[in-house]
Amino acid sequence: MKPQFLIAAPSSNSGKTTLTLGLLRLLHNRGLKVQPFKCGPDYIDTKHHTLAAHSQSINLDTFMMSEAHLRLLYSKYSEDADVVITEGVMGLFDGADRMKGSSAEISMLLGLPVILVINAKAMAYSVAPLIYGFMHFNPQVQIAGVIFNFVNTESHYQFLKDACEDIGVTPLGYVPASDDIKIPSRHLGLAISPENDYNAVIERAATHISKTVDFEQLLAITRRPVLQVPVPVVLPPVRTMKIAVAMDEAFNFTYAENLEMLKSLGEVTTFSPLYDYKLPATDLLYLAGGYPELFLEQLSTNLTMRASILDYCANGGKVIAECGGMMYLGETLADSTGKEYPMVGFLGLKTTMKDAKLSLGYREIEMGLNRFKGHEFHYSGCMETECLTKIGRVFNARGKEVPTPVYRKENVIASYIHLYWGENPGWLHVF
Repeated sequence: MKPQFLIAAPSSNSGKTTLTLGLLRLLHNRGLKVQPFKCGPDYIDTKHHTLAAHSQSINLDTFMMSEAHLRLLYSKYSEDADVVITEGVMGLFDGADRMKGSSAEISMLLGLPVILVINAKAMAYSVAPLIYGFMHFNPQVQIAGVIFNFVNTESHYQFLKDACEDIGVTPLGYVPASDDIKIPSRHLGLAISPENDYNAVIERAATHISKTVDFEQLLAITRRPVLQVPVPVVLPPVRTMKIAVAMDEAFNFTYAENLEMLKSLGEVTTFSPLYDYKLPATDLLYLAGGYPELFLEQLSTNLTMRASILDYCANGGKVIAECGGMMYLGETLADSTGKEYPMVGFLGLKTTMKDAKLSLGYREIEMGLNRFKGHEFHYSGCMETECLTKIGRVFNARGKEVPTPVYRKENVIASYIHLYWGENPGWLHVF
């Protein structure tokens, strides 16, 4: 038995991420080993979780993963933890197709009680029917308690407590509004820009919520039996591949299990297109997504790295490039004003942040009998300057074909799609 729960909300922007980060750090500071998880494909929140809990956060996603794999990950990473905290995505019941991929679906799959975070800034007793609806919409989803956000006084909280008591749910406290614990947002999720001291913000959040949230009662009411799933024995890599993974401020949108899968194929070495002079010796290059648009000057002026990667690609080097990685392999990348910066120049692509629009959603790539799942999320626009070969067909979560291209040039595979291959050992052979 150990405390384990899922933090969810009626809608986005209710403050669940800030609360999650504060709780992770608060419990860590109390000497507990806390294991964080994140519902959905977000690769930014997991970085903040990892920082807050001092433990690697893991994605749980019922679109990109099989149920068996998801349960295995939860069991594997929760085993040695004292407390397990899963942060939901969007509103509790929001999925790619009705509830498919929602926080509610994951709570049911793992038997996790839900702690509902409600923005109660402009609400009092009328919160009762809102909570009641969430409690009874699907009886398989157990709402164990409620925390009210943006509530500044005890007298305001008393109205909200009355509502909870009248509908039979546990009130667990409130969080006053505070500019000191705001984490800047960039694009869809929370920012990861180096100019912000996130550690200090997280520490302040932990102190802030400890004053008005009853975390001891939270731990008491969420104790559940530990999910037991046998973890398969992982044999040492049977191949001696050298694998280079770009990892710095510009390129870091990776899934932890993707990196674990790469380690099963051989020796993984990380390098920085920003700071290193050349690509390390490798049999496979993985250029993940990130924020290359924030480092255009630095990337473009690192001439030796650009030349090293261009030479590798041009001589048959194997590459998986996703989103920001694909943009980096193109000819130029323009900032929001339209100013172009030269990139590696292997792919006949020009990408730009000017007048860019959001492209977002789950994606499934069909390649013959093989299917690969992932997620597309970018603001940049892209223009082809050469006739590039496109492979596979791409569909969204509802099975509708979408025009997102997957490029292949020699041994380089590039796309806006962030793939998840954490449970597919044969993915590389298909490519």
